[in-house]
Amino acid sequence: MTAVVGGVPGRAGARIRPRGLAVAKRLRATALTVATLLLGLGVWELVAWWYGPALAASPAQTLRAGVELARDGTLGAAIVASTTRILSGWALGVVVGAPVGILMGRVTAIRRLLDPYIEFFRFIPPIAFVTLAIVWFGIGETSKIVLIFYTSVFIVTINTIAGVLAIEESKLRAAVSLGANRWQVLHAIVLPATVPHIVTGARLAMGNSFLTIVSAEIVAADTGIGALIWQSRNYGRVDWIFLGVIVLGALGFTCDRLVRLLAGRLLRRYGVKV
Repeated sequence: MTAVVGGVPGRAGARIRPRGLAVAKRLRATALTVATLLLGLGVWELVAWWYGPALAASPAQTLRAGVELARDGTLGAAIVASTTRILSGWALGVVVGAPVGILMGRVTAIRRLLDPYIEFFRFIPPIAFVTLAIVWFGIGETSKIVLIFYTSVFIVTINTIAGVLAIEESKLRAAVSLGANRWQVLHAIVLPATVPHIVTGARLAMGNSFLTIVSAEIVAADTGIGALIWQSRNYGRVDWIFLGVIVLGALGFTCDRLVRLLAGRLLRRYGVKV
């Protein structure tokens, strides 16, 4: 006979209690997030009050600036332009960096050949190439996408190499001894072990892409978040500058969450945890 506690069978109660604990945990997490946001807004309001509107815009002023720029289409055009440039350059960096990293990790000769160039160029910031990018590719979209690709590809490549080199040699030898060819070793051993590193590199590259887009748009763009921030300086609109900074952070947060979501759904079979 099943024991009944409070009119509910023991097994059902055992199922209900974990579910209730999960709901309570989610509510606590949500409450903590809301409290953190309110605390941040409070600190922001205090800083704006202390320094005055000439130096710091309050949350209300920033919100009004957002409504103003959204109504005339400036904000939407800036968001679309910057997001398109970031995603284009970032995706190109991932598509090129991951295969190059796997190739360098698997073939020692290629790694020795390309490693000095990667270690040299990855320490040169993209802003140093802004002028050259404009001279070579013009002031259109190509120069900005190339700069974002430049800042993304090295991060993805290095993380991918690290993933390949971290594979235990015994696993590779065991696969070969069982008759696996190079493609089977790549698909069954190398790729599953490397995908988590590729995802990490892609997320880091996304952050660097947002760092690069501002400098690229300040120098050679009429639209975009970076151009909006620079033009706000010329008009003395501190609230527009604060709006641009907030929008950049929100876009970066959203893009990172999307990358994590896609990685979690599409690459779960490779053991990716994000």
